[in-house]
Amino acid sequence: MPFTIATWNINSVRLREGLVARLMQEEAPDIICLQECKSPVEKIPLETFRDLGYAYIAARGQKGYNGVAIFSKFPLKEIGAHDFVDLGHARHIAAQLENGVTIHNFYVPAGGDVPDREMNEKFGQKLDYVAAMRDWASAEKPEKSILVGDLNIAPREDDVWSHKQLLKIVSHTPIEVEGLGEAQNAGKWVDITRQDIPEGLLYSWWSYRSPNWDAADKGRRLDHIWATPDIANAGHGSRVLRSARGWEKPSDHAPVFATFDL
Repeated sequence: MPFTIATWNINSVRLREGLVARLMQEEAPDIICLQECKSPVEKIPLETFRDLGYAYIAARGQKGYNGVAIFSKFPLKEIGAHDFVDLGHARHIAAQLENGVTIHNFYVPAGGDVPDREMNEKFGQKLDYVAAMRDWASAEKPEKSILVGDLNIAPREDDVWSHKQLLKIVSHTPIEVEGLGEAQNAGKWVDITRQDIPEGLLYSWWSYRSPNWDAADKGRRLDHIWATPDIANAGHGSRVLRSARGWEKPSDHAPVFATFDL
């Protein structure tokens, strides 16, 4: 059952219902994982998405903040959600397809603006959250699993527009990169995007603060698709739909895609 999966921080699913519908119509991935839905589940425009062929959903919602959802053309069953480090945030949801593949959808805390846990509580929460992801993967030893989401960390030098200038900027600091690497190694996760596109600058996020984001191109790769080693070789066709960042009233993130022949 080959399928294409997309991950997208939508920055309000109700505000950008039309953009999600456009993605469903124009790109038609089989599975769409959204982050930062900013809505209780009952207020997500489910009927709109069902009418476009996405009949199956697993979600965790929260009024005005956070929120993760998986929309699928294929049957899936929700198998749980973790509240890592007990923040009370809707940041993780897991569901399983009929072929036994488990999908984990994550929205890692952004971490605020100051990369110092003593001065910035949010940065400490982010580091603790990523460490909890590491411990969870180490304990669970996931198999036949795909992990996607806005992980809010750009790990490689070519995942940011300027490695040197962003070393002290939240999302690319050495301590964050190290923490994400430990979480990845704990689950033996394979970065499918970089497996497919091993070299070159690659971004999925461009700040709203840049009025001419496309020309300036000061991006970061914050959105990821990982897979466990037993299915990583089935992954291919990775791409970032950069044009979506230029849609009317866009999210500051672009959708990231991969296809799995499973």
